[in-house]
Amino acid sequence: MNITELHIYAHDLPVRNGPYTMANAEVWALDTTLVKLVSDSGHVGWGETCPVGPTYAEAHAGGARAALKLMAEGLIGAEATPGTLRRLMDSLLNGHNYAKAALDIAAHDLMGKALGVNVADLLGGAVTDRVPSYYATGVGAPDDIARLAREKLDEGYPRLQVKVGGRPVELDIETITKVWEQIKGSGMRLAVDGNRGWTTRDALRVSRELPHVPFIMEQPCNTVQDLEKIRPQVGHGIYMDENSVDLNTVISAAGTGLVDGFGMKITRIGGLSPMRAFRDICEARNLPHTCDDSWGGDIIAAACTQIGATVRPDLLEGVWLAAPYIEGNYDPENGIRIEGGHIARPTGPGLGVTPDETHFGAPVASFGG
Repeated sequence: MNITELHIYAHDLPVRNGPYTMANAEVWALDTTLVKLVSDSGHVGWGETCPVGPTYAEAHAGGARAALKLMAEGLIGAEATPGTLRRLMDSLLNGHNYAKAALDIAAHDLMGKALGVNVADLLGGAVTDRVPSYYATGVGAPDDIARLAREKLDEGYPRLQVKVGGRPVELDIETITKVWEQIKGSGMRLAVDGNRGWTTRDALRVSRELPHVPFIMEQPCNTVQDLEKIRPQVGHGIYMDENSVDLNTVISAAGTGLVDGFGMKITRIGGLSPMRAFRDICEARNLPHTCDDSWGGDIIAAACTQIGATVRPDLLEGVWLAAPYIEGNYDPENGIRIEGGHIARPTGPGLGVTPDETHFGAPVASFGG
């Protein structure tokens, strides 16, 4: 089975009730990039990558499309299996994992459809069809975030992530305290996500002032060196998010005991192929982690859900989706939704979703055919 056509689409995803606020950014709308692969067997596979603007990570929508265009001609005629495609992409372009991820996801979708199996089966087999999600608040006023925490607890979310940073740390301490007052004793897990927005001073202060609140710190500071500095001084678990840019970094962080878990994005690490390896590394070291992405529609949501369904349940921190923050679905029938804090895994072939192409308009670039 070989690739005969490759099409690239651009699509806007407005943020519902925007902006979505993080320590270093306000997000009003997202520019997502979709990839459609067509094989000589007539099967079609879809992939997607959607950076949260140009400042969250070393990624942006224009860069994704430029990288995809650069690789596209060299992929026409290639074998459509994910492993072969991964090696070929690396021979055509160094780095740019977030762009390659869209093609890797599309190759998994294509192979699953050709074989008549879903992507979770390709990744080792699902252990659940009801995948736990988690809700991520923006940075907001303490009372507002506490009220939202109560709402999400009542909706059935098993985990809450509270965004902090980019403001006086006293407000973050007040927010965490008020959130804990709402969820204490419920069993809801709490993550406090700095998105690199705290100094080491602030991270140390928060941990020392709130020893009674059992939260984990997700990427509290900017660099790996910052995490190394605070690691022996804090009383809370540390998860790595933005710094975990590739498998080599993950192996080092896990092997040295730098972190207690990860917030992992599929497109950051390069797609479902390296995400599978990441999952297995975490299982070997008994490290909890998420399976999510920075943003995106049904294609990314389905990819996150499929890999999340294969994770050992006691290690899965949840699958975050942008679905609650955007309007509508690409697939009107099988679009990914969160209900009761959980996601029903699509069980059809491939990713289990088939987008309505009319949503995307004409491709911004096409190759082969």
